[in-house]
Amino acid sequence: MNWNLIKLQIIELLDKHKRITTVADQLGLKQPTVSFHMKSIEQELGVSLFYSKAGKVHLTDAGQSLNHYAKKINALAQEAERVVKEFDERGSGHLKIGASYVPGTYVLPSILSAFSKRYPHISISLTVRTSPVLQEMLLNHEIDIGIMSAEPFQWAPLIGETLCEDELVFFFNPQHRLARHAVLHPELLQDVPFILHGQESSTRTMTLKWAKSLGIELKPVMEMDSLEAIKQAVITGDSVSVISKMAIAKEMQRDELVYREIPQNPFKRYIFFTYNEDRIRSSFFDSFFQYLRDSVQSE
Repeated sequence: MNWNLIKLQIIELLDKHKRITTVADQLGLKQPTVSFHMKSIEQELGVSLFYSKAGKVHLTDAGQSLNHYAKKINALAQEAERVVKEFDERGSGHLKIGASYVPGTYVLPSILSAFSKRYPHISISLTVRTSPVLQEMLLNHEIDIGIMSAEPFQWAPLIGETLCEDELVFFFNPQHRLARHAVLHPELLQDVPFILHGQESSTRTMTLKWAKSLGIELKPVMEMDSLEAIKQAVITGDSVSVISKMAIAKEMQRDELVYREIPQNPFKRYIFFTYNEDRIRSSFFDSFFQYLRDSVQSE
């Protein structure tokens, strides 16, 4: 079959934008050319890949199946081009970094700023997503590096190197009745208004695992996806939640929040430097890894 990358790029972009005009603009092609490639690949495969609805183009089930591989092939093609170009660009390069919410919000910004000053020839893009999404992005070669808070994992071909522990704690405002206790016993948390993290949060997963392991029934009154929203709700109310200790450092300095260790907690979470072992490691990759490791260990 005479496929080329343009056709696979069209598949991926149509799934994203749903309009031929937008795809044509992004690829620098004319609309009839895009339409020609769409018909050509359907004829080659002998199956319908596209359908129109309400002025938009959608992928059929067969088209979605093809798009799964198109995204991987397109990402690998971009990676191959990037690696080859690094040999002829006098040390300049680009790193695509993905981070989960705690390291992406509270750890990386200052480190990336300092790294950029030290290595001005390396440009960096940062994407903040949940750890499961980042793992998929690494598998699909959409990012070079993932910095994520997670429990220890083994998921070939992903490699995870531990940077530091990401300690989870219970936190509440200083006027909360729990603040009188230097140590929290599990039964104290049984009837306390509790704020849960969002469905995809690893913090939520570990919190519920901890409660189940001790036979505790938490009393959820709210569910929030935003760490900052959870912090503000706890500061201004009588609720309790679980959070990374790193995420409330400034609020603790301002005496807006206090924390206590999670009692009888066998579950540990760490911040991992994660990458796909099938991806070529450039000199920029190694420079960033060493700088990040040195920065975290010095804190």
